[in-house]
Amino acid sequence: MACNLPRHVRSGAIATLLAAGDLAGARAAEPGGAMIASRTTIGRTWPVAEPDALAEIEARVATLPRDMGKAFGPRATWTALKAAPLGVAGADRVRSVVPFYTLDFGIALPDGKTLYPKGFTFNPLTYVRLPQRLVVVHPRDLGWALREARASDFILLSALGTQNGDAIELGERTGRPIFILEERVKQRLGLTVAPVIVEQSGARLVLTEYGPSSRSRGATGTGALR
Repeated sequence: MACNLPRHVRSGAIATLLAAGDLAGARAAEPGGAMIASRTTIGRTWPVAEPDALAEIEARVATLPRDMGKAFGPRATWTALKAAPLGVAGADRVRSVVPFYTLDFGIALPDGKTLYPKGFTFNPLTYVRLPQRLVVVHPRDLGWALREARASDFILLSALGTQNGDAIELGERTGRPIFILEERVKQRLGLTVAPVIVEQSGARLVLTEYGPSSRSRGATGTGALR
């Protein structure tokens, strides 16, 4: 019997029938009459070579000492929590920095053609957007930072002489994540003093430094300094 259905309808019907046939062929009847699904393999398969990430984490954690304090001493001596030092802002000042980055290695395509040579210099802010401000303070000015910072801002602690501050303890006490200022971040952003608020403006970073008078007035907002 001839089929007068349009071609696209016939194609859809054939695809549906094929799918139904595959599904039926992938099932086997149990003695009680119930149907159970069986697995069908199409094409070549290989075992998963990568280890399970969660299993790796659990195995690594199992090797760590139960009491980290006894194993590594008090957090005050942990080098990983040592912040980069900054001077004290002596006056209100606004300046801008372009965080140019220079490749210390070349980047090549799979065919060996050089995409970016070693020494290539570019401005990352041309391609990305910094979604939040960075509020960088010494531990003694943390209260000022908490008043000044927006909900989306990152608060970073810098060292002042022997005053480093425990970012973990301060974060737990204030209920807000507190980070340390790393030396490489200090260098990349061109930071010299604190308190300072860093935010992106187009293809540059604007660094707003707060002197003693501004800190004593509390939250002033960066707009007052411009």
